[in-house]
Amino acid sequence: MSLVNLVVTLVLVGVGLWVINTYVPMDRKIRQILNVVVVIFVIIWLLYGFGLTGNMGAMRVGG
Repeated sequence: MSLVNLVVTLVLVGVGLWVINTYVPMDRKIRQILNVVVVIFVIIWLLYGFGLTGNMGAMRVGG
């Protein structure tokens, strides 16, 4: 992942979230849930992009 690709993607996600928060009428609780979900998704994407997390499908819990 190049740095330019990372910055462009983060800017697009930020602008998209700002547009949704500003111009789409929705309840405050739904907006807050949407923001949290997007932030968690971006954090997981960044961790995967920097190689800090491995293949998530290969993880096993328990025996």
